[in-house]
Amino acid sequence: MSRPVPIVALDVRTTADALRLVDALGERCRFYKVGSELYTAEGPRIVAELHARGAAVFLDLKFHDIPNTVRGAVSSAAQPGVALMTVHASGGRAMLQSAVAAAPAGVGILAVTVLTSLDAAGLGESWGRPVPDVQPEVLRLASLAVEAGARGVVCSGLEAAAIRDRFAGRLATLVPGVRLPGGAQQDQSRVVTPREAAEAGATWIVLGRTVTGAPAPGDAMERVLADLS
Repeated sequence: MSRPVPIVALDVRTTADALRLVDALGERCRFYKVGSELYTAEGPRIVAELHARGAAVFLDLKFHDIPNTVRGAVSSAAQPGVALMTVHASGGRAMLQSAVAAAPAGVGILAVTVLTSLDAAGLGESWGRPVPDVQPEVLRLASLAVEAGARGVVCSGLEAAAIRDRFAGRLATLVPGVRLPGGAQQDQSRVVTPREAAEAGATWIVLGRTVTGAPAPGDAMERVLADLS
């Protein structure tokens, strides 16, 4: 079992709040997710602040637009410190190819398959047709990512092993919605523990409120690392 790289989600509203979490975690975490809430409020300077602290950034903006617009958005957002960026796989092959073409060397494009907040019923409602099982939909979207040359995909830990087996190392997997054993699912539907994600072959795992919402984030991060050991 290879150990995935933990990424902590800075789902806060200000740079000051984000940096307090970064300082509290110290060397326990050197990779952070910046999502729409924080990036919309603070812009590129939050990425610069994290980069100055020696941390890598997963810029999770989930671009989904016409290919030319996504090409420009990826090019604009790919500043120093950004290691990974997301676009929606459902934007289609041409959009994914544009994102990959616009990403500078060292910046990996990840295609978001099915959000971990969705179960089969919710996905079927979105697609407008019955979806008896999420996994075939994830694999179908992952095929587009492979064809477009994406670095990997975002999927739940419940599908990561199937992607590993189907694509034989051609796609890395980033698993969000990771919870410590016994932790609340909150607004996620398809969740796994850090160890379960590792056993499924995840390359990276994203930890949100299981760490950032804990009374002592550093202690929670230690429990995550212990679960991965």
